[in-house]
Amino acid sequence: MKYRQLTKEQFLELHQEFAEFLATQQIDAKEWANIKKENPSMAEEELNIFSDVVWEDVLSKTEYLEHISEGHINLFKCQSDLIIRIYIKLKNNNKSFLNTDDFQWFLKNPLNEQFDYFKAEKKYTKERNFELFELIEMGSQISKGGLFNAINQLIG
Repeated sequence: MKYRQLTKEQFLELHQEFAEFLATQQIDAKEWANIKKENPSMAEEELNIFSDVVWEDVLSKTEYLEHISEGHINLFKCQSDLIIRIYIKLKNNNKSFLNTDDFQWFLKNPLNEQFDYFKAEKKYTKERNFELFELIEMGSQISKGGLFNAINQLIG
């Protein structure tokens, strides 16, 4: 397995897609129920294969990631051959990016002296999608890139 198995909630959301995936292997609902009962290791392998297919599809389409914590924001633009990172550090320990009011204040005052910015880019050291997956597993979320692009325009 290349990534990790989808959660139960994710499988429930992708119920129809999973049924279509099984159908491509000539496995109908009755046969799937039998496989789960009679051959749980084969059922587990099918779940793993489907999970990898879904992750690969999602990661291939991912253009931006962001990870927001109390005192830091990491924004990533995920290109085909390199990843661009914008790192924002909050110097004021009395504020938190996780606090809605403080985050709104940051959005209105991004050039305030309470913020340090760092921007860099690097080529992927592993396969692109696997590096993105690792960032997601560490807490990053897929985004549309609005915050990345706004901050990138400010800091050039």
